[in-house]
Amino acid sequence: MAEHDHVPACAPGSSIKRRTFIAMSAATAVGLTARRARAAKNERLGVAFIAVGGRGGADMGAIAKDPNVDVIAICDVNHQHLDRVSKQYPNARAFADFRKLYEGKTDDFDAVVVATPEHTHPFATMPALKLGKHVYCEKPLTHDVAEARAITKAAADAKVVTQMGTQIHAGNNYHAVVELIQSGAIGPVREAHVWVSRAWGLQSPEDAKKNRDIVSVQERPKEPMTPPDFVDWDLWIGPAPMRPYHDVYFPGPKWYRWWDFGNGTMSDLGSHWIDLPFWALQLDAPVTIEAFGDKPHPEIAPASMSVEYHYNARKGVDPQGNAVDLPACKVHWYQGAHKPTFLQERGVPTWGNGVLFIGDKGMLLSDYGKHVLLPEADFKDFKAPAPFTQRPRGHHEEWLDAIRNGTPTGSPFSYAGPLTEANHLGNVAFRVGKKLEWDTQAMRATNAPEADQYLRRTPRTGWSL
Repeated sequence: MAEHDHVPACAPGSSIKRRTFIAMSAATAVGLTARRARAAKNERLGVAFIAVGGRGGADMGAIAKDPNVDVIAICDVNHQHLDRVSKQYPNARAFADFRKLYEGKTDDFDAVVVATPEHTHPFATMPALKLGKHVYCEKPLTHDVAEARAITKAAADAKVVTQMGTQIHAGNNYHAVVELIQSGAIGPVREAHVWVSRAWGLQSPEDAKKNRDIVSVQERPKEPMTPPDFVDWDLWIGPAPMRPYHDVYFPGPKWYRWWDFGNGTMSDLGSHWIDLPFWALQLDAPVTIEAFGDKPHPEIAPASMSVEYHYNARKGVDPQGNAVDLPACKVHWYQGAHKPTFLQERGVPTWGNGVLFIGDKGMLLSDYGKHVLLPEADFKDFKAPAPFTQRPRGHHEEWLDAIRNGTPTGSPFSYAGPLTEANHLGNVAFRVGKKLEWDTQAMRATNAPEADQYLRRTPRTGWSL
């Protein structure tokens, strides 16, 4: 555990104002420093892409289409992906092992895009930060709490432009909801409920079929399979404990239900959906976390569960940039078969997925693309505030613009790190099976030393941060 022993105990920023300042000042510093002059506006930007199939292929398509981006290097453990993209970019250096990318020539690329499975995110990201490269990393940022804390600090130290891949964060609807909440449209918010219908993970074969899960598995397979000849299985396993290949892990996203490789729906969709209340309510670190569901499985994340987070009163920032006092609040998460039970009795539309803010003067219900103020009759004459958040032209484009112009990103690691920590803590509480009292400064549950095993991991030999 030596690589984690020195992780600082500094907590996520105690105020959004501080976190926002760090993110913006870091981006501005990057835009102005001479050592990154080649990334200035209208100049070429060299980018290395780690994982170029699936989600990584989508990220690459969005970024490489910029006429001033050069694809310098590509990495993937899947040789089919690597060969296909190598034909598209024949001048790009190609690697199966992304560690080799960092061991060789690194002065010809300015930025790195990471879209590997979750368990290798921090191991692909940390070397880039240490080299002073800008980083776009897919969600969730890391595999555990300690890694999130380490990556957040490394990004702040590097003073580079970062962005976590929560693409919906850049959408107009999320911006409009944040503006309504922060301008006081429904008054102080003391409660938020977030639910998603996806039910992937540990469940009966019958439920897996009913819920359209992509694979049904209840235990680790006992009989190994031969890996496809186009996949380097040792590299795919990466820092996780070695296990034989089986098609219940690969191809993705089958892996995301296995604790060694992912954290289930809580950290996957939670990155997108909890993002909205985390942003709008200017949250930092929860003080208690309690999870509900069936008995935890030692290897497989649940299909259905729920979590209740308590946040203390805290300092925030109003639309004019002034410090404001925000009330203590609860955030409730539900996935799969777990749903909020009070929606109909309170006149809330039963959307399949949603975020419900409950304020002193009303409610706001949102999903990815739309929102409504409730009760609708009370808001029939309501006029929305003038926009005061910066609408980017796109999530990937926002990252590129920040590198070139010194503008902020919407999901820098200074924000995405604490969000990732909170999501991981929901799973930690579920696996421990008790309400956690969280000391974010010390990075430990004061009432549950048994939670420590889920806050950090020991990487396999050959892998370190």
